[in-house]
Amino acid sequence: MVMARLFWLRARLRRLVRRHPRLSFVFRTFTTFSIAFGGAYGFISGTKSADYDPNAFALGVSLLFALACVALAVLSMRLRWMRRKLGKVILHNEALADRNWELKEAEERARSLFESQGDLIVLRDAGGVITSVNDAYCTLARRSRAELLATRFVLPVLEQGASALETNGTRIHDQRVETALGPRWIAWREGLVRIDANHPAELQCVGRDVTSRMETERALAEARDHANAANRAKSRFLAMTSHEFRTPLNGIIGMSGLLLDTPLTPEQTTYARAVKASGDALLSLIEELLDYSKIEAGKIELESRPFVLPDLIEDITELLAPRAQARQLEIAAYIDDTLPIEVIGDAARLRQVLLNLAGNAIKFTPSGGVALIVEHGARPGDIRFMVQDTGIGITPDAQARIFREFEQADEQIARHYGGTGLGLSISDRIVKRMGGRIALESRPGAGSAFEVSIPLAAHDGALQRKPFSPPDLAGQPILLVCPQTIEASLLVRRLDRWGAETCMISDIAAARALLAERSWHTVFVDHAMGAEAVWLLGQIACRHATRRIVMVTPSTRHDLQAAGAAAFTGYLVKPLRAQSIAARLTAPADGSTAQRATNRQPDFETIGESDSPATVPAQSLSVLVAEDNEINALLIRSLLTRLGHDVTVAANGEDALASWVAAQTADAPYDLVLMDVQMPKLDGIETTRKIREREADGHARRTAILALTANTLTDDRHACFDAGMDGFLVKPLDQDKLADALARLIAARHLAA
Repeated sequence: MVMARLFWLRARLRRLVRRHPRLSFVFRTFTTFSIAFGGAYGFISGTKSADYDPNAFALGVSLLFALACVALAVLSMRLRWMRRKLGKVILHNEALADRNWELKEAEERARSLFESQGDLIVLRDAGGVITSVNDAYCTLARRSRAELLATRFVLPVLEQGASALETNGTRIHDQRVETALGPRWIAWREGLVRIDANHPAELQCVGRDVTSRMETERALAEARDHANAANRAKSRFLAMTSHEFRTPLNGIIGMSGLLLDTPLTPEQTTYARAVKASGDALLSLIEELLDYSKIEAGKIELESRPFVLPDLIEDITELLAPRAQARQLEIAAYIDDTLPIEVIGDAARLRQVLLNLAGNAIKFTPSGGVALIVEHGARPGDIRFMVQDTGIGITPDAQARIFREFEQADEQIARHYGGTGLGLSISDRIVKRMGGRIALESRPGAGSAFEVSIPLAAHDGALQRKPFSPPDLAGQPILLVCPQTIEASLLVRRLDRWGAETCMISDIAAARALLAERSWHTVFVDHAMGAEAVWLLGQIACRHATRRIVMVTPSTRHDLQAAGAAAFTGYLVKPLRAQSIAARLTAPADGSTAQRATNRQPDFETIGESDSPATVPAQSLSVLVAEDNEINALLIRSLLTRLGHDVTVAANGEDALASWVAAQTADAPYDLVLMDVQMPKLDGIETTRKIREREADGHARRTAILALTANTLTDDRHACFDAGMDGFLVKPLDQDKLADALARLIAARHLAA
């Protein structure tokens, strides 16, 4: 405790000495003088006494001299120590001077950099008073630094932009200010900085001229607005063009079809078919151009709905079969049995892509055939679609540009085969929109193979069709007598996958000899081997095979009425369906093909060309047709009359609404309204809305309304459904499409059946 108090007292004294150096000097001088004076005076006074001793006097003088020498030595040592300290202080002083010079130089450099910055820099205190400003700000403000310092000057603001606050407290905002150079956009960054520890923080504002950036952004925004307006105008143009193209085509194709159903001379039939074929070709060209325009305008939209994959593929081959068979080509499909029956995707767009690829394969294949193979893709969830042909092939340099717009392999092919060169470009864009990819492998003269891989998820909900169960043919011998064709190779591949021991032979004589070597589970014979030879082979096979199946095309199906056809237990129409093959292989081995040809079994054959005119439905419907084009109205009236329905035609929306109201009032309401979308006075959309409003206000039965339109954009379809329509029919309209639509409506109980 005492030591602490002494330490505290000593510290206080030292602090007092440092604060009052003169007082310390006076105190030390007085103390030294008092000691010296007291000692000398005492010594001299002692010499005057009575008992003076010279020895003592000499000793005292010596002692005083010794003390003086010691004092001088101490002072000398202290002076030397002080000189060393002074030297160190001088060196430290020089270092501080150098450091001070460097700091001044750095400060000058910083100030020069600060003042020469292209960005605007201004410092303000808490009251907004300018404490520092650089040359750029002075130039922009058109004032000197002296005029700006100690003022609250701000640049005139013409427009204030959006403001944002960063996590570190920095505020960011844009301002459009008035300057000597005219209006300029300045991007400001404002934050608090501390210049001196003894002073409060100041607001540092750093501004950058971003006028060019803002002008660019505004120009881009205007360009985007113009592009959007152009896209909207393009969409309106597409809708108008589609309507204007399809309306006359509807009359050309529809009327030529009706004309072909009337009694004509062979020459007239040829001319009428030429008109219909030309109309179909023009429609295909217009479809490609409109599809390309829709893709360019960004109007193509994909659906995501479940569909039956095998039915889609086999429907495509059947649709293209007449075109292929007319060119003496074969077309066949193979679908891997392990693939899901139903998948989720856009069936219409996938059909469009595969129809284009397979159609091109038929067009560029002079002999042989086309195969459509569907298997698992390389990536999980992908499905691979292969379109292979035995056509002319594509050169390597043409393969690099074949997917571009308006490109074909070469000019000679374009002149020989025709076409716009848009089909593959459209297919490529659709496949990419679906998340897939398309590739090509080809050699000139050796055919081509297009591969499309698309991710299609399996449908987990209620299936439209039961999963396919392939027959168990393990170890069963099957003989296939047919030419070496694509259809035959795919049939062998399918039978081998089902476990059969398949033997394919292309010689009738060798087949006869081979029949007697063993008992066969099934014998397939292609009618293309020759009718007489096939019938004779069927009779021989009766003794060696349980099932005897002949394969025919729709054009040769009438030969099944021949006497020799009775030797066969069944027949299949090419292109073959997997379920039809399985059904024939598991069906009871009795009956004759002639009987089956008389009593058609659709489960065991493909849907070929209709052999009889359309039958009259069991129910005759009362149909109101709202159509402003006289030719189209005549066509639709004729089609509905041929289907056995009663037709009333209205030339515009107002007449259609009045006719509908009159029918309701007379208690004879229409069963169906076919509503053209684009009509004068009152269009189909507004007419439908008015009908639905009247149905909602009263107690009238809901009338089924189908849109008749040449517009194929998704927005147009949504507009029809939003207005209350029940369906959508695209022109040109044919009898089969119309009949199917009416049948679906009746089956779905939209109408009173």
